Amino acid sequence: FFFKESSQNVICLLLFDSLRPQLPPSHPAAPPEHLKEPLAYMRKAQASWEKRVLKSLNSMSTELGVPLARMRPAAEQKELANKWNEMGTDEPDLTSFRPVYAPKDFLEVLIGLRNPNHDGSEAVGVRSHWGLIQVPLNVRDIPQLRRAYSELSLTTGQLGIDDHAHIHPVIVEQDSAAAQQYSRQGCSTGLRADLWALILNSNNQPQDVMHYEQLTAGVIQHDLLVDNLIYKDVKLTASNDDYYFVFEDFLYQVLLCFSRDTAVLEHFKYNSATPPRSFIQGERMSRVIPFHGFSMYVAPLCFLYNEPSKLYSVFREMYIRYFFRLHSISSSPSGIVSLCLQFERLLQTHLPQLFYHLRQIGAQPLRIAFKWMVRAFSGYLSTDQLLLLWDRILGYDSLEVVAVLAAAVFAFRAENLMEVTSLGSAEAVLADLSTLKVMPLIQVFLFATAI
Repeated sequence: FFFKESSQNVICLLLFDSLRPQLPPSHPAAPPEHLKEPLAYMRKAQASWEKRVLKSLNSMSTELGVPLARMRPAAEQKELANKWNEMGTDEPDLTSFRPVYAPKDFLEVLIGLRNPNHDGSEAVGVRSHWGLIQVPLNVRDIPQLRRAYSELSLTTGQLGIDDHAHIHPVIVEQDSAAAQQYSRQGCSTGLRADLWALILNSNNQPQDVMHYEQLTAGVIQHDLLVDNLIYKDVKLTASNDDYYFVFEDFLYQVLLCFSRDTAVLEHFKYNSATPPRSFIQGERMSRVIPFHGFSMYVAPLCFLYNEPSKLYSVFREMYIRYFFRLHSISSSPSGIVSLCLQFERLLQTHLPQLFYHLRQIGAQPLRIAFKWMVRAFSGYLSTDQLLLLWDRILGYDSLEVVAVLAAAVFAFRAENLMEVTSLGSAEAVLADLSTLKVMPLIQVFLFATAI
């Protein structure tokens, strides 16, 4: 009996072992770029876009006779060091410099994206062809969003609506996960700066301050072509903004330092983008090429942090976790391609008459909303409302709420939009978002929309 049972066990083990999948003896590991972005056509599109941006920068350098980088003469270094805290008073001649690209240029690239292995006729229905984004990615619809964002339900107190309803104690345990959960229902003004820094693990240690000082020294020593693009962008955007013009000096300091931060390069190991390798031979820099509106990623943070090194470290973390996704091509659920598709799907599904009407008059909704989403609404909402939106980005560790808000804005203005007859008049209806209240819009759209 014992022999019979043990024989059966051996046979079972041998059988189980024979069924175990065998890998080839020298099975190669997936290359890093495949782990960063699994879809080949996305990788190809991102590489092509980076090449185009780099070519534009090199052309500008050649046309203007301005080198990509140069060592500053000693007198110029001394002058810059003396005026480091008042660079806003400097008025360099920037007339010949232009942004390398604007959001609308990037949108055209996204509109042209196609999966070569996907037959459009297999799509869910006619509605999927109404929009501009024609790639098959999975994005969440309202029922799934309701489950994912349950803390935003109409019955849950929110900072930004029921400020008195927030009963969480002040977080003093330095618990990043607890701070993130807290942020889902909004941060109070007095706690926001500390909570965001805690969520981002940006604690401004002495080594962080030293790193920032080293970057400052790098700015003073070397002049880069992109410095002019940063100056130009701040002048065109934040300097003309009623909320942000007072932070002009901070913006120059942070963005000039960011352009030299090689620690940002480490981040490219984990995302679908790759820094342009041939950008500047031997120069230490982050290789993130600013576009029109880039400075608006930093401007709102100036309301929270008045110490440059702290402001810098928080911005860098915000960039490498979130903002880079808004200007690079990937299949990430927080990537700009998914956000555009999600925005279009939400409108097509829940406001089909509005979507169809705008499409018929040549006012595709995404052409209006794209500029909001690519900046995470910075420069479009009032600052207090923008910070409430960014609370939720940090709280849910996702940019999805940006697409939801964009759809909610169209829903809120739907009655007026149904009356317009051109793209210009549609843009006029949606030109001023500064009076909008973010949380009521998101809550009503997610939890009061009939399904």
